[in-house]
Amino acid sequence: MSDVENAFDPKMLEALVCPQCQGVLRYDAANNELISKAAHLAYPIRGGIPVLLIDEARTLDKD
Repeated sequence: MSDVENAFDPKMLEALVCPQCQGVLRYDAANNELISKAAHLAYPIRGGIPVLLIDEARTLDKD
């Protein structure tokens, strides 16, 4: 797949919320993840598609 096919469209953030807390998500381009600061979770983006499953999320350090 090309980078264009794998690219996440940040405009999608307007319609997405964290499934854990219903809070705002932030796009982390460096790690290709969506970050929920409120839930302390990072959701992966695979093939340009956000995987908003709590079981697939990475727990973030609380700081």
